[in-house]
Amino acid sequence: PLMHKLTSLIIAGILLTGCAGEAVIPVTAAGSWFNHDRRTSGTIVDDQAITIKANLAIAKNKTVWKESHISTLSYNNSLLLVGQTKSSSHKRQIEKMLEPIAEIGNIYNQVSVGEPISLKTRANDTWITTQVKAKLIGNRDVGINRVKVITEDSTVYLMGKLTKDEEKIALDIARRVQGVAKVVAIIEKADGGA
Repeated sequence: PLMHKLTSLIIAGILLTGCAGEAVIPVTAAGSWFNHDRRTSGTIVDDQAITIKANLAIAKNKTVWKESHISTLSYNNSLLLVGQTKSSSHKRQIEKMLEPIAEIGNIYNQVSVGEPISLKTRANDTWITTQVKAKLIGNRDVGINRVKVITEDSTVYLMGKLTKDEEKIALDIARRVQGVAKVVAIIEKADGGA
């Protein structure tokens, strides 16, 4: 009952965010999804809330929103920001806008200063992310939801909680996907084996 309510809430949150970096988990996979995740169910809900709140906070500043392309990804109360914005002042403003979000523990601001990338490049990034996720899901050593993936301008970002061996496997998988220029790991260390 509680688990079913949490699963429904999380799936609804995932579908509502519509972020390229967030995985859509089929309802039939939700039970096994929890079994593979090292976060508590409360943290999973917090991460969804962080993503939604961060996107809304950034969108409120119309100038920054229009002159930027920002994507967000949250894992274990940490928030990753990727994309481009037209000035370093905007980059600082983005972080300042996120300060009121109490659930955020760490912010990893990987936003670069420059013109937003083209729609064609964004489409290619989405394709790369899809390929990396598919290969990670197909690898039983890493776990279906221990690492999240987002790609920005051919750089793949891996964010999660992995053992040293799992991190090595995940990095190797991402590096082997065609079109990947670089892989950045924002990984918390998990104890022991799987």
